[in-house]
Order: sequence, then C-alpha cells, then structure tokens
Amino acid sequence: MDGHEDVVKALLERNDVNPNKPDFLGSTPLLWASCRGNKEVVRILLERNDVNPGKPDFLRLTPLLVSSMYGHEDVVKALLERNDINPNKPDLLGSTPLLWASRCGNKEVVRMLLERNDVNPDKTDLFHRTPLWWASVNGHEGVVRMLLERNDVNPSKPDLFLRTPLSLASRNGHLGIVRMLLERNHVNPHKTDKWHRTLRWWTSRGLTDAQKSQPRGGG
Repeated sequence: MDGHEDVVKALLERNDVNPNKPDFLGSTPLLWASCRGNKEVVRILLERNDVNPGKPDFLRLTPLLVSSMYGHEDVVKALLERNDINPNKPDLLGSTPLLWASRCGNKEVVRMLLERNDVNPDKTDLFHRTPLWWASVNGHEGVVRMLLERNDVNPSKPDLFLRTPLSLASRNGHLGIVRMLLERNHVNPHKTDKWHRTLRWWTSRGLTDAQKSQPRGGG
C-alpha cells in the first residue's frame, strides 16, 4: 500500500507468505499497490506466477480499474501488457476501466485503453452511462475529443433517464464539448429526456439560475 519495495521483496522471499491474500474488503496487495500508483511494487508482484493480476475486491474493483480511475499511467501500462487481464472487466455498477478513466479525465489512460482492440469504447454501466456520457458531464474536453474520433461511439446514446451527453454538457455549461457534439451529424439537439425536458429547457434553466444569483440593483 505504501510502496516499501524492500519490505515487499523481503516478505516475498518467504514460502509462508500468500501474495494474493486479501484484506476484509477483498483488496489484495496488488490492488492496493495499483490504487496508490506504486509502480515498482506492482512490477515486483506481477513477476510472480502466484499473483492473480485481475483479482477483484468485494466491489469488483480490479487493479486495472483502480489504476485507471486514479490515472496511474505506468501501472496501467504494466497491467495491460499481461495476457491474463480483461480490460473490459466492470465493477459492481458496470463501470469499466475506460469508463472510470473517462469519468475522471485521465487522458493518457483513455488513450492507452482505446488503442486496444479488445476494449469496447461504448460499453455502458448499469445506468446506461457511457465513457462519452461521463466525460461530457464532467467537462473533460480532451477525452471527449478522443472518443468522438471513434466510429464505434454513439454520441447520442442516452442514459437510463434518456439524458444524452449533449443535454448534460449543456446543463453543466461545458461550451467546448457542446460545440464538439453539435458538429456531429447524428446528434439531435431536440431530443428530450425521460421528463420531456429539451436542450433549450436545460440551457434556459441555467440562464435563470445565473440571473437569480446576480446581485439586485438598487440605490
């Protein structure tokens, strides 16, 4: 967890140390090292034949998923070099490593994952939210641009409540992303959500809220 390489090496020299033994939440030493970005400890553990590089915890978080979430590029790269890791493996809520990297705006990790032929760039979580959906909501323009370069990404794919990347980027005021999405022929700016709210409704509400927050004139 804390990246003490020499201590890890000393412990791994023992025959009575199980390098896969999890804590009470199911997190293994490799998962913790990956989460913290301790790349040398990750490398040491991955050299072992008795370490499972894809073992999840009780939330189904894997070493690849947590390192993608926190943007630890060297760790992600080391894990992706393994043939026994599924780069599409989701957590308990259906979020893949790519979805988490996109949600958190980790551009280089997104790039590495998109270079893989076995990564689905449009895979949804349990609420039908895609990597593009999350990147658009959170305003990560670089990630949105990379995802929109793919032919296998649907820029209008709605979530469970029929909210699209465009509607939520508009709601959150991410102008650059709104412009990128509107350049796509398959994006419908008049599409409504589950409650029949249009893009104009959301932008009008944003304007109203902004106006309400302005100080009143007087004197």
